[in-house]
Amino acid sequence: MADGEQRRNPVSRAVSDAREPRDTTGEAADAQESDTARRRRRAQFLRELHEAKQLRDRVQPRRARAARMRQQMRMRTFRW
Repeated sequence: MADGEQRRNPVSRAVSDAREPRDTTGEAADAQESDTARRRRRAQFLRELHEAKQLRDRVQPRRARAARMRQQMRMRTFRW
C-alpha cells in the first residue's frame, strides 16, 4: 500500500499503529526475541526459496541450462 493511501485512510493507520508496540519496558528481551524470530523466518524463507529454485530447474531444464551458461559467462568476463 502506498504512503499516500495510508495517510488518507485512517483505518489502515489504526491497524498499523496497533501492530507497533508502544511499551518500552523489557525492550532488550523483546529485541532479542524479535531478532531470533526474524532469523528463524529468514532461514525458513531461504529454505523455501532454494527449494522453489530447485523445482523450477527440474521442470524447466532448458531455461536452467541457459541461466547456468549466462552465469558462467558473467564469471568469465568479471574483472577484479
